Amino acid sequence: MSSAKVIWLDKEHEMALALGKGQETAAWDKAFIEKHDVAGPRYTSYPTALQFHEEFSQEDYRLGVQHSNQSKKPLSVYVHLPFCESLCYYCACNKIVTKSSQSMRHYLDNLILEIEKRAVDFTDGRPVYQMHWGGGTPTYYDGPELTELMYHLGRQFHMVDSNRGEFSIEVDPRSVDTDKLSLLKGLGFNRISLGIQDFDEDVQKAINRVQPLGQIQELVSDIRALQYGSLNFDLIYGLPAQTPRSVMKTVEQVIDLSPDRISLFNYAHLPSRFKAQALMDEAALPSSQEKLEILCESSQRLIEAGYVYIGMDHFAKPDDELAVALRREVLHRNFQGYTTYKDADLVGVGVSSISQIADTYSQNTRSIKEYQALLDDKQLPTKYGVTLTEEDKLRRDIIMSLICGNHLEIAPLEETYKIDFKEKFSKELELMGALTRDGIVEENQTGFHVTEKGRLVVRRVCMVFDEYLPDHLKNGQRFSRII
Repeated sequence: MSSAKVIWLDKEHEMALALGKGQETAAWDKAFIEKHDVAGPRYTSYPTALQFHEEFSQEDYRLGVQHSNQSKKPLSVYVHLPFCESLCYYCACNKIVTKSSQSMRHYLDNLILEIEKRAVDFTDGRPVYQMHWGGGTPTYYDGPELTELMYHLGRQFHMVDSNRGEFSIEVDPRSVDTDKLSLLKGLGFNRISLGIQDFDEDVQKAINRVQPLGQIQELVSDIRALQYGSLNFDLIYGLPAQTPRSVMKTVEQVIDLSPDRISLFNYAHLPSRFKAQALMDEAALPSSQEKLEILCESSQRLIEAGYVYIGMDHFAKPDDELAVALRREVLHRNFQGYTTYKDADLVGVGVSSISQIADTYSQNTRSIKEYQALLDDKQLPTKYGVTLTEEDKLRRDIIMSLICGNHLEIAPLEETYKIDFKEKFSKELELMGALTRDGIVEENQTGFHVTEKGRLVVRRVCMVFDEYLPDHLKNGQRFSRII
């Protein structure tokens, strides 16, 4: 149960936000960001995946499904297709580079079996309003296989019409042409996310992902001609051979192509964990100061071009659903990032995929061999998970309200959880006092509001209420920087 309070904005304020006004003063200020750019969790969930454990049982999962069925919430489905034709050196995703059609077919058979086993647990008729296919490269599969997979999903789940739902797919531009884009539209996809990363030829060569600007321009033209509802570009800063000047050129080219949404991700160089990253020239990576300059200048340019800063790497046009949800304070966050579907349970299928069902989180095994072995043995591949306590749910409501709504309303929390907020969170309120003095949050009569510049480091505010974080830091757990 969410305790977030919906506050409807007056017309003038809403239109100002819709046009991106007021964001010019958002503190894309190098000194401010440098001061508060600590390392911390991304909070796609609370508790985070670090709390998942192998003691989470099939019975725990079934109990979560039972509670989910009682709620009659709609569903969101995530499908993980891990295969790629070639290796992108920067990539930290759960992927498998192969040219073996037999391996891909075996996985597809297992995936269809998992879909059948998952779907049977859910009450008939629960609508699926959101679906996302990620990877890997989902479009590495050929047309008949993609059609087969969509057929089984539609057979097992109650998918709403594509004009009412949000059905998206991640696309490597090198893996599609006009015919495949037409097929995807016919299968019901209405949103495309293109992995761009950077348009600079030297950067593309350095990361082993060459895809000329002309190729992207043609795909964008095809996507528009096919009348897809939304187009997202994924960009990455911090890659080898990037400079502030070169990235600004890419940003200008992106603005010219005018995608509806843009994700601007920070590259984390961890070759000890992701061996392919060692294939890049470490000396060619931009310095921390250059990365900060790239972030600030790129973000400010996107805002000047009319994009709205959603938060946590994301930008969108002012009429996009994410921007609308942000200004109406009904934005939500799950394991795929920001979403407009707040009251949907997430069902993940495929290796390493995560489900969020009622008050449980569960994750499939990250090993494709174990995934296939379990399904070959007719077992669900759930490997890890956690059932949320009342304390977890309270802190989840606080963190999601901060990271999605940029505010913390105390009275609804006290009413829902029967607590005295100031007494229970006395230590946390001392820390909030320090953030108030730094201009990250402002205290008001009803609680706290995250300031415009504070939104850039909102993860820093969320960390205050993370009960598990001190132990993780004490035990040497590494996190990405919050900016």
